[in-house]
Amino acid sequence: MSDDNVVYIGNKSVMSYVLAVVTQFNTGLSDEVLIKARGRAISRAVDTAEVVRNKFMPGLDVKDIKMGTEVITGEGGDKANVSSLEITLKAKA
Repeated sequence: MSDDNVVYIGNKSVMSYVLAVVTQFNTGLSDEVLIKARGRAISRAVDTAEVVRNKFMPGLDVKDIKMGTEVITGEGGDKANVSSLEITLKAKA
């Protein structure tokens, strides 16, 4: 999957990311979009996927969900574990 089909979740509103996901599908370049989030943005990623599936594009399936932990190195060299989540949405055939 190319970086063009990835939506990174941050601190914006859920609807901003919903618009980004719907736009990715409507360009027609791919039938899959990957939603990525870390830390506190994970709940926003889940909300985004569910709003897209239930309100805007009911013809989508959750193809895959990957959970993990990433090690982040801070400015002082200290390391912290941060949870990560990837949700792959795919258009039904």
